[in-house]
Amino acid sequence: FYDPQSGQILIDGYDVKKVKLKSLRRQMGIVLQETFLFSGTIIDNIRYGKPEATDDEVIAAAKLVGAHEFIEKLPDGYYTKIGEGGVGLSVGQKQLVSFARALLRDPAILILDEATSSIDPYTDLLIRKAMKTLLKDRTSIIIAHRLSTVRDVDRILVIDDGRIVEEGSHEELIKKGGLYSYLYKMQFKEPEAVETVATSPH
Repeated sequence: FYDPQSGQILIDGYDVKKVKLKSLRRQMGIVLQETFLFSGTIIDNIRYGKPEATDDEVIAAAKLVGAHEFIEKLPDGYYTKIGEGGVGLSVGQKQLVSFARALLRDPAILILDEATSSIDPYTDLLIRKAMKTLLKDRTSIIIAHRLSTVRDVDRILVIDDGRIVEEGSHEELIKKGGLYSYLYKMQFKEPEAVETVATSPH
């Protein structure tokens, strides 16, 4: 983390400068675009978020984020071994494992940094559904270029060339007709077609 050069960063009304870094990090869960998965079993990779978790707790977290279905189809289910960096899994599957890990940890503050930028429409829909559970009752900061990820959040900040140029809810920004509205329309020229692909049986 870096201290701001001016102003202050508040989380739940508290200035982060006045909170011990160790304490702040302990309350955070982070899901990045480049997932951190180690060589080992699926269940151990998910349990990394909460080492003392039981198998039932791990499976429950996987079910909530939509990872259970694909894990059950693997040769050894949750005990299937994967390579360093998640070798053996697709990009979308890696992200679902990371989401399960974050949910298992149950952090007070959740940061998603481009967590859905490299996934297919079907997995994107799974994660959007899971995010409603994942984001509930916690402070969440989502950094995204894929705008479907932030469509349902309380407040969107649009940053262009390092500056905040727009602020508001999805509906407010669409009505405003500015940069966010333009980018959203560019990404979703045929939104119904995207939903159809995402919900088709596999």
